[in-house]
Amino acid sequence: MSESLDDLPEVADLAGPGMRLLLVGINPSPLTARTGYHFAHPGNRFYPALRRAGVLPEAARTPELAAPVLVERGVGITNLSPRPTARADELDDEEVRAGRERVTAAVRAHGPRVVAVAGVTSYRVAFADRRARLGRQAHDLEGAELWVVPNPSGLNAHATIDSLARDYREVAEAAGVPLDDVPTLP
Repeated sequence: MSESLDDLPEVADLAGPGMRLLLVGINPSPLTARTGYHFAHPGNRFYPALRRAGVLPEAARTPELAAPVLVERGVGITNLSPRPTARADELDDEEVRAGRERVTAAVRAHGPRVVAVAGVTSYRVAFADRRARLGRQAHDLEGAELWVVPNPSGLNAHATIDSLARDYREVAEAAGVPLDDVPTLP
């Protein structure tokens, strides 16, 4: 009998003491739900972009290796929706809107300096801001700077690993995350 998406567990937030930056995905993939590691699909550009940005060392080549380094550096991860789907567009707007409260609760619990939502379309729905653009938003969330960064999914054809790295480095710097030296990003 094949596994149903409804049978997959929710993925716990990646969080630890001294959180500086909270990265917010849209929702977990089935592989993420099965493994318990955020952005677990090997084709996702999240971890390569974080390595290129200096947020992670080159040795952190898998989600299992990256997770403890992120926590140590004050980086956490949550999602707008806890429900695993094969594609984010399988979520309805109500699920995405409910994500604002999930993120607000995480900010209250962990007190990061910066919150970065990955995906402008989902941000616009969750935060009821149809005009939102990538970058720093005009308002904060519970005292944390609120940013929108590109979604690292391969379905986001506009973003490259280098462009994602630039955006991810910018939010990490704003949050005061310790960074590795990296060659100048193009």
